Amino acid sequence: MKRYFTVTLPVALLGLALFNLHAETKGDGWQNWFADGSLQGGQIISGKATYKVENGVLTGTTTEGSPNTFLAIGPFKDFELEFEVNVDDALNSGVQVRSHIAKEGDPVPEGAKGKLPAGRLYGPQCEIAINGTAGDFYDEARRGTWWSILTKTEAVRTDAAKAAFKKGEWNHYRIVVKGDHYQSFVNGVAAADFTQPNDPEGYIGFQVHGIKAGTGPYSVRWRNVKFRETK
Repeated sequence: MKRYFTVTLPVALLGLALFNLHAETKGDGWQNWFADGSLQGGQIISGKATYKVENGVLTGTTTEGSPNTFLAIGPFKDFELEFEVNVDDALNSGVQVRSHIAKEGDPVPEGAKGKLPAGRLYGPQCEIAINGTAGDFYDEARRGTWWSILTKTEAVRTDAAKAAFKKGEWNHYRIVVKGDHYQSFVNGVAAADFTQPNDPEGYIGFQVHGIKAGTGPYSVRWRNVKFRETK
């Protein structure tokens, strides 16, 4: 059954701390997100893209004139996240980890160029793209650069890492965040491995990137999304 969700910002901010108790959980702690057809207790923030779940597949679709949009779930500390993703060639996407929601009156986040609007999600984002950056982490809406550059771990970005994402196909991601340590693997290839202490807890956010006027709509799809908290 198709389910469509529209959430206004005040409701979203009230609901972000809620966690969906209906996730299918296995004995090893893995939860199968979106298996029940819901948005996993997440809320749509920062933009006006649309999200739906059908047959366990989460699909995010662009809305012209909208900034980057996120389906935010959490917050979480240490975790493992696995999924398969397929993105339209013209669309850039990503998954936020340990990210934060700007609130009215907040100070400017360290590294940001200016004050963020209330409701804007910011922090580390694992990139989904066909241009060779897949699996690297970008500091979304804050420092505006790659964590591989900030942490001097660019050696991880090998030719194999840059070529791991397959255009037009379903691509498997594994993201591991434990303590200050961040890792990602794209189709089994190490794509990022760094440490940084700035974000001990935060939201996971499935991104639909904004698009240029007169283009789209474009979509990004996630399936077989598995999550477990670790210690």
